[in-house]
Amino acid sequence: MPHLTLEYTANLDGFDPLPILRSLNRALAATGEFTEVDIKARARALHDFVIGTVEAQRGFVHAQLAILSGRDADTKKKVAGLMLEVLQSACPRVAGLSVQLCAEIVEIDRPSYAKSVVQDD
Repeated sequence: MPHLTLEYTANLDGFDPLPILRSLNRALAATGEFTEVDIKARARALHDFVIGTVEAQRGFVHAQLAILSGRDADTKKKVAGLMLEVLQSACPRVAGLSVQLCAEIVEIDRPSYAKSVVQDD
């Protein structure tokens, strides 16, 4: 835990999610809220999307962090703000495209989460 999912619209020319995932993982680990090895991140390009109701050059990058329940609202707000800062500094500007950057924290019910680590000895 936690699970980080980065979704981005495929019209973001030059967008490379791997450096952003690495930056987000480093920032999350630096908060002291999460153990470094437990941060699992993945990215998904969205080819089918609609933003708003008018035809316009628009895109988005949305970072969702799923964490176990139990952290207070101030901690979640701080982590979401940090994630947004990383997105703001790492996402390239695309000429003629309005891009929305979003960060969200969602909770996973702690009693219903199960995890196992399988290691080759």
